[in-house]
Amino acid sequence: MKKLILLSFLAFSFNLTAQEVACEDLLEYVVDEGYNKASVNSYSLINSEWLRSVKAYDLQGKTFVVAEIKKNNSYLAKKYIFCGVPSSNWNAFYSGLYDLRTPYGERFHKYIMDYECNCY
Repeated sequence: MKKLILLSFLAFSFNLTAQEVACEDLLEYVVDEGYNKASVNSYSLINSEWLRSVKAYDLQGKTFVVAEIKKNNSYLAKKYIFCGVPSSNWNAFYSGLYDLRTPYGERFHKYIMDYECNCY
C-alpha cells in the first residue's frame, strides 16, 4: 500500500492534471515522511474564526502546508493540504514580515490558499 501511495505521490509531484491520489492518503504521507518546518498553533490562532492550526512540511524539496480549518465557527475542524507552496509564501504567511498588522487568516488567503492540492 505504501508503494502505491508513493507512486501516486510521485506522479502528483510531476504536476499531472488527473486526480490520482486521495487527499487523506497524501496528507498522511506528507505528515509521516516530511520534515516539519514550522507551525502556527491554536494559541496563536485563538482569535481566528476559521483557522485552528497551520503546519508546513518539507518533502523532496517542496513545501506542503496542512491546515486545520474550523467548521462553521465551531471547535470541529477538517484538515486540508496545500501543495508546492513557495518557501517565500510560507515565510510571508508565517512571519508576517510584509503584513505586520494583517491577521493570520488574511495572510493565509493571500499566500497559501491558491495552492490547494489537486487530490480527491
